[in-house]
Amino acid sequence: MQSQQIITVNLWQIVISLCNLCVLFLIVKRFLYKPVKKMLAQRQAQVDGVYEQADEALRKAEADQAAWAEKMTHAREEADAIIQRASENAHRSGDAILAGARSQADGIVRQAKEEARLTHLQAKEGIRHEIAGVSTELAEKLLGREINEQDHRNLIDAFIDEMEDSRGADQ
Repeated sequence: MQSQQIITVNLWQIVISLCNLCVLFLIVKRFLYKPVKKMLAQRQAQVDGVYEQADEALRKAEADQAAWAEKMTHAREEADAIIQRASENAHRSGDAILAGARSQADGIVRQAKEEARLTHLQAKEGIRHEIAGVSTELAEKLLGREINEQDHRNLIDAFIDEMEDSRGADQ
C-alpha cells in the first residue's frame, strides 16, 4: 500500500502550485516589468533628445561655416576692388606727372595692400571669434560641461590655421 502513495498524483498540490505561479507572475509583472519598461522608454526619449540636439548643433555649425566662407569671399572681392582702385589711381597720376607719379603710385599701392591686409585680418579675426563662440556652445552642449575658453580658442585658432594652410596649398 505504501507504494501506491508514492506514485499517485496529488491534484490539490498541482492546483496550489499553479495558483502560486500565477500570483508570482502577476506580482513580477506589476512591480518589475512595467516600471522597467517605463524606465527604458524614458531613457530612449532622453537619448533621442540628445541626438536631436546634436543634429541641430551640427546644422547650425554647417550654416555658420557657409556664412564664414561667404564672408571670406566678400573680403577677398573687397580687397581686389581696393587694389584695383589703387592701381587705377596710380595709372592716372603716372600719366600726369611721370617722375612724381611713380613714387606716389608705389605709396598708393602699398597703402592699398596694407588696407586690404588689415581688412582681411579684421574680417578673419571677426570670423575667428564668431566660430570660437559657436564652437564653444557646441562643445558645451555635446560634452555637457563648461570648457576653459582660452584652451578652446587655442584649439579653434589651430583648426583655422590648418584650414588656411590647406587652402593655401590648394591654391
